[in-house]
Amino acid sequence: MPNSDPATHKPQSRHRSTTSLSLRLLLSSFSILILALFSLRAIPRVALLKNHLFSSSSSASASSSVSVSPSTASTIIMSYAKELRVAQVAVQRATLLTKRVFHEKAKGTVDKSDKSPVTIGDFGAQALIIAALRHNFPDDAIVAEEEAAQLRADPNLADQIWSLVRDTRLPDPAAEELLGGSVPNLDAMLDLIDRGNSPGGAHGRIWAIDPIDGTKGFLRGGQYAVCLALLVDGQVQVGVLGCPNLPIDDSAPLSADIGVDASDEDGRGVLFSAVRGGGAHSAPLSAPTAAKPISMRPVSDMTAATFCESVEAAHSAHGDQAEIARRLGISRPSVRMDSQSKYGSIARGAGDIYLRLPVKATYQEKIWDHAAGDLIVREAGGQVTDVDGKALDFSVGRTLANNKGVVAAPAAVHGEVLKAVQDVLRQKSTAA
Repeated sequence: MPNSDPATHKPQSRHRSTTSLSLRLLLSSFSILILALFSLRAIPRVALLKNHLFSSSSSASASSSVSVSPSTASTIIMSYAKELRVAQVAVQRATLLTKRVFHEKAKGTVDKSDKSPVTIGDFGAQALIIAALRHNFPDDAIVAEEEAAQLRADPNLADQIWSLVRDTRLPDPAAEELLGGSVPNLDAMLDLIDRGNSPGGAHGRIWAIDPIDGTKGFLRGGQYAVCLALLVDGQVQVGVLGCPNLPIDDSAPLSADIGVDASDEDGRGVLFSAVRGGGAHSAPLSAPTAAKPISMRPVSDMTAATFCESVEAAHSAHGDQAEIARRLGISRPSVRMDSQSKYGSIARGAGDIYLRLPVKATYQEKIWDHAAGDLIVREAGGQVTDVDGKALDFSVGRTLANNKGVVAAPAAVHGEVLKAVQDVLRQKSTAA
């Protein structure tokens, strides 16, 4: 590296060098913008340039989105325009299948090795999403939750899923064509499901899919989400959440009964989406192109904040979270709901804080359970870390092996929430 000691350079030479460097940077930036405007699928140069210029070396601060001008945000979104559009309509089509499964009450379940329920909707939604990704981005890797071994061993279950996959189509022919149309046959469906076996990692383009996040919420007619995210070199760049049972109205407050009996009511069905550096948006599931910006609401009075947590006690430590709420002075009862719909809810200001505290020291969160929601909250003005204040690390495989728990809140109060979390966990550890 050249010596940068001022004593070794004349001022005029330094001025010429700086001017030359500035000119090169200007020309390089102009070239990047031109490429972004005319390419939908090329290497995402604008987003990567923005990340290089603005990313912080601090893991906690890296979890917050950087504010950019509307014109810059539009350019960044254009660099991932095709990925965003495909992800939106792929999730939309998958939700049509899951809603059909629920209404036909064809919710046959099997047990995976971790004993969680799996519905035919999980398999069908995953097959449809992977089909769309393979059609548009055949070289991309895919990390997904399900595998087809159980279906290959149970032809009757496989046939039920195939009948749903075969007959699920978008009402918009152009959107259906974008996704590659119908899956050709049952064997192709099984092969597609098994395409989600990537180990993940820190390099290349990797899609993370959770075909039905919140399976138990889905079964009870409560909240669930179809989740899709694109990681590029370990960073989440595109995130989409389809939440069929959330109110379309972004201003609708969370209610205590939102976790049950919410299926298919009028005015429900939301599609959340975000591109890194381009902000977060919501749209009706029936009209993905009718997206509008969303943001977290400012929390000026912590006692009036709305606290979201998982329904299942096995997923998050309810007792610890109640103590944290008490320390923060939060007086409202927590809202319990399944899935990444919690991320979407706080991103649009229907709620404020989402905690998922570890219940087992050995448990590792899965990347598909958080990737899309993490980006959407950060792009809506929030901050997302683990309980140690570290940004969620999606670069180490199929799990968040470097993280414990999740703390999501508006950036302005995240530090206060994180301190309360750490105080409660420290006190609990000392008492043990």
